[in-house]
Amino acid sequence: MQIVKEINRIGVFTSGGDSPGMNAAIRAVVRTALYKNKQVTGIYHGYQGMMDGDFIPMESRSVSNIIQLGGTILKTARCLPFRTVEGRAQAYKNLVEAGIDGLVAIGGDGTFTGAEIFSREYDIPVVCIPGTIDNDLYGTDYTLGYDTATNTVIEAIDKIRDTAASHDRLFFIEVMGRDSGCIALNAGIAGGAEAILLPEKATAIDDLIQHLSKGARQQKSSSIVIVAEGDHNGGAYNVAKRVKEKFSHYDAKVSILGHLQRGGSPSSFDRVLASRMGYAAVNQLIAGNTRIMIGMRGNEICTTPLEEAINNKEYKLSEDMLEIAEVLSL
Repeated sequence: MQIVKEINRIGVFTSGGDSPGMNAAIRAVVRTALYKNKQVTGIYHGYQGMMDGDFIPMESRSVSNIIQLGGTILKTARCLPFRTVEGRAQAYKNLVEAGIDGLVAIGGDGTFTGAEIFSREYDIPVVCIPGTIDNDLYGTDYTLGYDTATNTVIEAIDKIRDTAASHDRLFFIEVMGRDSGCIALNAGIAGGAEAILLPEKATAIDDLIQHLSKGARQQKSSSIVIVAEGDHNGGAYNVAKRVKEKFSHYDAKVSILGHLQRGGSPSSFDRVLASRMGYAAVNQLIAGNTRIMIGMRGNEICTTPLEEAINNKEYKLSEDMLEIAEVLSL
């Protein structure tokens, strides 16, 4: 029979890159825990704050008026010392002294890796919430911030197309996605891009030029090419340079959206998703479950073992979406 370790005080923190919806998740964790008569401690600056003992007690009013805010009120940081045995030992000592006996971690695969190792070493229960705009974690259809980031990119595409059409220009727009083309593919379809270059699907420059030439023959007044930063051709500037050498019909321009995609008020979808995931994380922790990631498949909240979420790299783009992008770019 499994012995459920009683949780009295939950520590919540954000780690790695920030994403819209993290504050909504913090809010849900704090208020769900308080509703369940549990205490909550906020941990500033992720694992670095855990090592430094940078803690703050959190009440219901601690998370008032934050659901609409981008970024994270608990701040975030990358922490190399936590990867050491000594660093994790110091972090655990601080948690014990603060009376924290369970953790909710909000972040991406790096955050999850640290949480999984830490939990196994010290048998401290941990539940993770996927907060990353890349939408590249196995076990969930959506990660926090992905919807907001995609909407931000779409808004930029719409604005850039106005000037592209006015000047008969070809724009290469680089979006985030080192290993995942989710933002590029979905924003490209929604923004009516003429071509989308993805890390998951190699596109030869000659094929891209042929596709753009076809559009020029059909009297297209402008073209938008979305380039994920992890595309094998080397990013938007390199792609633009190589296309410009062989294709002179358009005046080629490059726009790198960069960290603009990470900021901003979270969309309604991300706020609701964060609220559902934060609520589920606390309930899973109280129920005695540990080393799991909260996710959503279809419209149902689900859980995935952390080890599986971290190590399974079979997350693939929808073949239907890839075909739609090609068909609708004619």
